[in-house]
Amino acid sequence: MLSKLNNSMEVLEAAQSKQLYQKMLAQLKKDFELANVEFEISNEIKPSELKGRLHEKLYFLLMERFQDYLKLLYVIDVPENDVKKIKSIDVVDISAEVCFLVLKRVWTKVWFKNKYSA
Repeated sequence: MLSKLNNSMEVLEAAQSKQLYQKMLAQLKKDFELANVEFEISNEIKPSELKGRLHEKLYFLLMERFQDYLKLLYVIDVPENDVKKIKSIDVVDISAEVCFLVLKRVWTKVWFKNKYSA
């Protein structure tokens, strides 16, 4: 189930279909807080808006605050090999791909916590 996701919207739709979207938002907020990177989102944010805001934030971090970008990827635990596999040289495309990797990793955390918690 986790490996069949091909883009950010599929990840968010999977979270909604399993009624884990709110937990995913909470995990995303927690990870940003642990990385000490400001990212405020409401619990009522729609998936498409979340995707857009996250993409925009990652673009900003990549262009303006690269150390915070690296720290965030480390805290979220995005696999370095997956980031290295990104072929694009356009920063907008790179940040879109990283957005997908971030959402996929956060979804994986939430899915496993939900499946294996007592």
